[in-house]
Amino acid sequence: MLKYRLLHPELLSVLAQAGHGSRVLLADANYPVATGAPPHTRRIYLNLAPGRLSVAEVLKVLLDAIPVEAAYAMRMDSGAEPPIVAEFRKWLPPGVEIQLLPSFDFYDVVNTPQTAVVIATGEDQLYANLLLTIGVVRPGGA
Repeated sequence: MLKYRLLHPELLSVLAQAGHGSRVLLADANYPVATGAPPHTRRIYLNLAPGRLSVAEVLKVLLDAIPVEAAYAMRMDSGAEPPIVAEFRKWLPPGVEIQLLPSFDFYDVVNTPQTAVVIATGEDQLYANLLLTIGVVRPGGA
């Protein structure tokens, strides 16, 4: 038994295989998980029920496991920032800014070889997708 916050075996495996520059998508309930990422990308389904698990719940656990150097989120069609982005900012490490992209540009950024895993959540807020770029683990593990 692990004494680590992240216990999901498949997610641990894919994160262990990822490295600096690899990307992790936390997908809301509306994201096209089956077709919205490259074929090689692993898909993990944590969408238990509407609203469960949320992107924020998954993000909090992931941040305990991986360093993050960049983040991308979808901009609303109106050009506005989705309300959930403020919540994402509360949890991301200091210095990691969220780059907002129009929906189809966001899809293009996800659909690259760097995307290692898509995590399907039950997040029911609109435009609640968050793409993380894995950073570097410094000497000493920090």
